[in-house]
Amino acid sequence: MEQFINTFFNGMSLTSIILLASLGLSITFGLMRVINMAHGEFIMIGAYTTYVVQTLLQSLLPNLYYILAIPVAFIVAFIFGSILEKLVISRLYGREIDSLLATFGVSLILQQAARTIFGSQGVNVKSPSFLSGGVNIGNLTFSYNRLFIIFLVLFCLAGVWWVMYRSPFGKQMRAVMQNRAMAQCMGINSRRVDNLTFAIGSGIAGIAGCSIALLGSVDSTVGQSYIVNAFMVVVLGGVGNLKGSVIGAMIIGFASIFAENYTSATMAKAIVLFIVILFLQKRPQGLFVTRTRDLD
Repeated sequence: MEQFINTFFNGMSLTSIILLASLGLSITFGLMRVINMAHGEFIMIGAYTTYVVQTLLQSLLPNLYYILAIPVAFIVAFIFGSILEKLVISRLYGREIDSLLATFGVSLILQQAARTIFGSQGVNVKSPSFLSGGVNIGNLTFSYNRLFIIFLVLFCLAGVWWVMYRSPFGKQMRAVMQNRAMAQCMGINSRRVDNLTFAIGSGIAGIAGCSIALLGSVDSTVGQSYIVNAFMVVVLGGVGNLKGSVIGAMIIGFASIFAENYTSATMAKAIVLFIVILFLQKRPQGLFVTRTRDLD
């Protein structure tokens, strides 16, 4: 029972990380139909931003620098996303293959820029004192940093849900994504909506990088470890569907942990990929289908 509970907690932790990495992608890929291969680099930007904030503020605010790094990571990734959308993505809407190739080139540029600025060796983000240690229950230990990440993901999930389904901007965003021409006829500035939507998705990826920085070394390829799982979550759950992203992340996260616990890491990846392929053969549209007003 203790082994099962420990495995379940690890699955919950991996699910939260994958979900946070895929939340931004569910907006840029799911709603905007933009295949953003540079999404992992926005995770990297958030992780490196956390390291910079730590370097500047750790001596002044030893217990608060990480809390301050979360909104800073969002803002920095938001700005980078807005610039990328304005300069590159805005010219490639409706051209999925072109957007894939362009963002792959941007991904390589950002990785090389990170190596030039921070070096090829990984850097480490130290957990603040209130995230050190864990909760001991019997022979089990639940680390504070992973519990914090789980609560951070819940907070971000609630924020994304409010923006998409309760805020005036969310209504404009969904209107543009469902029927751009009609939304423009109703007076919605689709260019502004496109830019802000992509920037918000990039900012959420920055928060994902901030949380991932707590778990290991940060280097120029840190985002590449999560980008494949993030795409699988969005496709498995149904593009543009928040509830589907949550369930998809749970399927991939728990399947990975339980399979790895009884086999190996390589075999676990193969099993998860087999599960996703088998599911999409039966239901290619994903778990949930986003309703649209477009006429096929």
